[in-house]
Amino acid sequence: MPSTLVHLAVAAVLAAALLGDHLTPRRAGAVLAAAAVPDLDTFVGLAVTGAHRALLHTILLPLLLAALLVVDARRSGRLRARYGAAGVRTAWVAVAAVLVGGIAPDLATNGVNLLYPVHDQFVSANGRLVLSSERGVVQTFVDLSPDQPARTTENTAYFTGVDPEPRNPGAESNQAVERIFPVVGSGLQLLLVALGYGTLAARLAERRDAG
Repeated sequence: MPSTLVHLAVAAVLAAALLGDHLTPRRAGAVLAAAAVPDLDTFVGLAVTGAHRALLHTILLPLLLAALLVVDARRSGRLRARYGAAGVRTAWVAVAAVLVGGIAPDLATNGVNLLYPVHDQFVSANGRLVLSSERGVVQTFVDLSPDQPARTTENTAYFTGVDPEPRNPGAESNQAVERIFPVVGSGLQLLLVALGYGTLAARLAERRDAG
């Protein structure tokens, strides 16, 4: 599964690309912090079975945040009044980071509970798209055949270094259990990490020299 380092690398690309003239280390840090929020449900999973990849990995979270920003802009305008255009831009990029940096990498790997709690089912967008000389266009991203049984918070758990025994609470205290904290899981992830942090560092240096 993608590590938090990978999630933040995606957010780094968003910060470098979307903050524009408002890019500063502090605002970039806010965007990266937003991308890490969905992974906090790992800790909730220690107390609530099935919360990991569900409670904060739902698409309803960024939709709710976006709705709050729209309401604020149309009614009170408090965000703009207090932080100016830079604050509004940073807030929107942070919401994008929650979705694209925090949720999407897990959705594209081994799945998230995308509509939780409205609909309790884990889904994934891990597949391929090829053009075959014999079969034409072949894609495996969208599979409408239902899982048997459907993956829900009742029967699905993701193992992490924080919670290596999510279906057996307390087991790690009774025996030696290896805790594995993923850092980089593939060459592609390594490329993404280098691209994300390298791009953000270059943009920050450019802004510093220009200022």
